[in-house]
Amino acid sequence: MTKPSKGMRHRTRRKLKKGFRERFKPERFIQEFKPEDKVIIKQNASSHKMPHPIFKGRIGRVREKRGRAYIVEIRIGNKIKELMVRPEHLLKLPQRKPWKRNR
Repeated sequence: MTKPSKGMRHRTRRKLKKGFRERFKPERFIQEFKPEDKVIIKQNASSHKMPHPIFKGRIGRVREKRGRAYIVEIRIGNKIKELMVRPEHLLKLPQRKPWKRNR
C-alpha cells in the first residue's frame, strides 16, 4: 500500500523562502499583462494559490485575462499546456536588444 501525498507545499521551507527585502510587494499583485506578452512563472509564497512547482522558471505566453488571473501557454516537449496563473506569480520577460554586427 502506498503512502498518501503530503501536498504541494510539502518540504518547501527553503524552496519558497525569500530574502529580507522582498517579503511583500503590492506592485506584484496589481501588475498588468497584455496578450502575447512573454512571462516567467515564479512562485510567490505570500499568495496561497500558486502554480505547481513543476512549472517554476518556465517561460510562457499570455493568451488572455480571466478574472484576476491570466491564461498562460507553456510548451513542454511537443505539448502545449495552459495554466491559470495570478499576476503575483508572473514576471515580465525583459525584451532583448536588437543584435548589431560590428563591421
